Order: sequence, then structure tokens, then C-alpha cells
Amino acid sequence: MKPGSRALGIAESYTGESSTLAGIVQTAAGRLDGIVFGSCTVGGTDVTQSIIDLVHRLDREDIRVVLVAGVALAWYNIVDMDELAKAIDPPVIAVTFEESEGLSAAIDAAFEGDDRDDRLARYRSLPKRTAVEIAGQSMFIRTTSTGTGRASELVDAYTPVGNNRPEPLRVAKLAARAVDEVYS
Repeated sequence: MKPGSRALGIAESYTGESSTLAGIVQTAAGRLDGIVFGSCTVGGTDVTQSIIDLVHRLDREDIRVVLVAGVALAWYNIVDMDELAKAIDPPVIAVTFEESEGLSAAIDAAFEGDDRDDRLARYRSLPKRTAVEIAGQSMFIRTTSTGTGRASELVDAYTPVGNNRPEPLRVAKLAARAVDEVYS
């Protein structure tokens, strides 16, 4: 990864009906190079469009990858990775950090009717979750825009040795929590 290449890390925090989204632009050399904030509805279906809006508001041609902290933000507001990949240019990689049996049973228990069916369909349409070893840590990635090997290289480029999170995602989570605390 070239030192001037940039990643956009997107994470969220919520304490009410609205979730704060934070986007952190960081160089591969580790320098913070931009911040953007947005929101989505807790339990809603608007997170994909909110992420698209963040990327478009930044209007940065130097972002080489978008890292998203998971696929079910803001209480099962499921990211539509295909829609995201069609709407923005850089590859999109969803990164999670714990093994899981999946979210189907939890979605089924939390929602009813068309709302449940729509979420389950969106969740089941996601790309396969793949375990990878990054900087000595197990992580799980999903991507629609690049192969698993390239996605793993991109995540690795932004994950410092000894850190259990890609730095843009770690800082985005901190920023989202800080903004959420101020406005909650």
C-alpha cells in the first residue's frame, strides 16, 4: 500500500432513536486526514444511504477502500453491500471481530411481518463472511468489490501490529461515541 493511500473507516454509536455515524479518513502511514459525521435511524433501513451520503460529502478521489464496522449497525439497520458497491467507487469491506452463528435468529425474534422479511432478505443477500488473520488477530470480512485476498491485504494495511482493529475503524468508533455522548 502506498503511504499516501487512504481508507475511510465508518463506525457508529447510538443511545436513542438516531445513531451517530463517524467516518475517519486515514493514510496508510497512519495519519488522520479527514472526519465526517452523519446519522441513521436505530432499527431503520437507511444506513446504506447514510454511508453513501458520507462518502459523497467527503468527495475524495484518494480514498482507496471503505471499511465498515459490521453489516448490522444501529440495531439491525442492515448494510446493503451490493447497493453500496454500485454507488461508490472504492471497494467496500465490512469487518467484524467475533465469531458468530449469524443474525437470522436475532432478526427473526426482534421484528415481525414485512419488516422482518425485508431485513432477513437483505441480511441473507450479503456476501459470505470469511475469517482472516490480520496483524496476529482473527477478523471476519465481507466484500463485494474485491476478492477476499485483496480485501485482507487492504484491511491489513490499516491495522497496526498489536492492534486488534483497523485504525480507521477504531478511531471512527471513538469519534462516534464522543459525538453521541455530547448530543444524547
